[in-house]
Amino acid sequence: MAVDPSMPTAGDRAGAPIRLHLLGGFRLLHGDTPVVVPRGLQRVLALVGLRPGATRSHLAGLLWPDAPEERALSSLRTALWRLRQDPCCPLTTSGDTVRLGPVVRVDVDALVGTAARVRDGDDPCTAAALAAGRHDLLPGWYDDWVLAERERLRQLRLHMLEGLADHYLAAGRHGEALEAALEAMAAEPLRETPHRLVVRIHLAEGNAFEAVHAFYVYRDLLRRELRLEPSATMTALLDETLGPIRQASRDTPVRRPAAERATPRAR
Repeated sequence: MAVDPSMPTAGDRAGAPIRLHLLGGFRLLHGDTPVVVPRGLQRVLALVGLRPGATRSHLAGLLWPDAPEERALSSLRTALWRLRQDPCCPLTTSGDTVRLGPVVRVDVDALVGTAARVRDGDDPCTAAALAAGRHDLLPGWYDDWVLAERERLRQLRLHMLEGLADHYLAAGRHGEALEAALEAMAAEPLRETPHRLVVRIHLAEGNAFEAVHAFYVYRDLLRRELRLEPSATMTALLDETLGPIRQASRDTPVRRPAAERATPRAR
């Protein structure tokens, strides 16, 4: 029997929210009380949380990709029936679509919403933005749909942090810009964009030493791990700072040690 979305759920009656955590591992909480969900049903709830309003055929195909369509749909019907036996079941169905109930809060939505605000130029809470999505989606799960969503959210977070750092840099809020850039750097140490932002922030503050140090730390890391060099775009950031030093090095004649000059060359 399908749950009517307009009817109050157990969470409504008790006044306790239902929270579905997918980042860092699967957890379903009714208020502060964990709800035990078998692993097979966890997959159904997680996928519905990530694909709200998906059709039954779509869900069945992702959850049981190797099974014939009728068998996959039958497995989905059984799973939905089992989930609805729990009074805290956060699922609702309407026609051919399945979604989480309106009282359910999914941690992934907080990351997506924060990224959208940053993209639109809003100024979210810095601490909340830095913490959003800090943990991987469903670690230890290797379904194809999990891997795809994990990478999507990872890239979404990296671009959000870099956008936040760029926004703060343009506003002259260098400390907050550096926090966001360093958070992105910690998430993906070999990615050049956050390192480039760190160099730009130090230069904007007038800290030439810090900027040069950050550049060479990244260059050495890149050489050691990938045998690559920083891009021309990153190198160009320090041209004005390092230009006089490089020119001075070229203009200074190389002097041989005194002992070498005094010793005649062997014939």
